[in-house]
Amino acid sequence: MAVKLKKGQGVSLRKDVYDLSQVTIGLGWDIAEEKSSGFLGGLFGNKQTEDYDLDVVAFLCAADGKVKNLGSVENGHPNLKNGDVVFFNSLRHPSGYIHLTGDNRTGEGDGDDEQIIANLSALPEQYKKIAFIVQIYQGIERKQHFGKVKNAFIHAVDGKGREMASFDLSGDATYAPHHSMIFAELERESTGWKFQAIGIPFETDTFVHILRDRYL
Repeated sequence: MAVKLKKGQGVSLRKDVYDLSQVTIGLGWDIAEEKSSGFLGGLFGNKQTEDYDLDVVAFLCAADGKVKNLGSVENGHPNLKNGDVVFFNSLRHPSGYIHLTGDNRTGEGDGDDEQIIANLSALPEQYKKIAFIVQIYQGIERKQHFGKVKNAFIHAVDGKGREMASFDLSGDATYAPHHSMIFAELERESTGWKFQAIGIPFETDTFVHILRDRYL
């Protein structure tokens, strides 16, 4: 049975217990419906829920917890493509052992809305931590924030389909100013990997700011 974590908790994913050769890190979310007020609200019910485009990003970090390879250089600056950041414009890590399956732009439907697949057994030893970031695309411009995100979760499923760990997080008024979040991290251990529930929100709506401030 999967371990259900709370913010700040962690659990070891042991390689002698689980199949870490194809681990699915799945994320899902719903958006709270806006309730109409007054007579017309009671007559016509809730307003239509707007679509949120949440993006999941993975940072592959060295022993010091920092990202070393910022990808190809374009016009004298790294563009993050083909480096140690896996995101919507660079879906597959150069090692071939971790990739993002695609981009769900609405969060509709049951189950995972986005997935990252990782072969943790074969990932090169130089990578000691993987951080998973979630951002709301154009969240500031569209006035979309984590205060309206409900039933948000991240979980880890091993190669045999066994859910190993999960972390549920639903927004409330305290998340209203925030448009991105460090959702969870995986840290390498001698016996496998540790899944750590983080849940730290940020006001920025781009993962680049989190990369710059926390992982460089």
